[in-house]
Amino acid sequence: MISENSIYRNSHVALLTKHRKEKIIAPLLASTIGCQVKLMTNFDTDQLGTFTREIPRPDTQIEAARKKARLGMRLAGLSLGLGSEGSFGPDPFTGMFSMNIEMLAWIDDTLGIEVFGIASGKTNFSHLLTASWEQTETFARTIDFPAHGLVVRPQHEDDPRIRKDINDWKTLRAVFSWACDEADNGFAFLETDVRAHMNPMRMEIIALATKDLARKLRTLCPVCNSPGFQVVEYIPGLPCADCGAPTREIKADIYRCAKCSHQVIAEHPEKIAPAGRCDWCNP
Repeated sequence: MISENSIYRNSHVALLTKHRKEKIIAPLLASTIGCQVKLMTNFDTDQLGTFTREIPRPDTQIEAARKKARLGMRLAGLSLGLGSEGSFGPDPFTGMFSMNIEMLAWIDDTLGIEVFGIASGKTNFSHLLTASWEQTETFARTIDFPAHGLVVRPQHEDDPRIRKDINDWKTLRAVFSWACDEADNGFAFLETDVRAHMNPMRMEIIALATKDLARKLRTLCPVCNSPGFQVVEYIPGLPCADCGAPTREIKADIYRCAKCSHQVIAEHPEKIAPAGRCDWCNP
């Protein structure tokens, strides 16, 4: 349902993408804040960096999202722009699992604000170097192929001879054989295709980031009534239930307006932290 707090009802926002992200983003924003996404495809966003390393991403994730939004705005001649950028890496807690972080940048040049939607979650981003078709089949099933695509190249992970858009078993078998034949070492390097249109798991995280963005755009500043009144910082220090020492647990959130910088500190309802979270009681 479109929120009564949305100032973007019937507005048009540019989205530059070549990997069909609009399929997820456009209907979610239309149903929540009432805007219409104008798809821009007349720029190859792979020039800004590829997950398969042919073109390194020169910027941070946030700068890449901003750049895409700005490019789309310029191409569409609009004052509203959306940029979407993903990243992949080990989870920050154990380092044992792969994690996908998605970021959507919303730029409003009329109000002079930027608002970011962010989400993270599990990913099937993985790779395998093998000369065995049996290992290839096992790996492919592990990453939920053919629902999720694969990328294959000969020899090693940085070989420039690369085949993408592999999403059926017949093609995979043919490309695997080609890669092994081409490679001096007889091996094929396989990796999950994490481009959005080839990876439904990533699309789910993009959807969550879009919902986060919509929630922030529906939250208006109590002073200037601009969208994007959001949590920008957390205050740790919730006291331990046993010894009273400050812990790393969050005791308050800091909300700040994207336009006028009005700030509110909102304390959490919890007043004490479990002793198990205390560095003194449970070092």
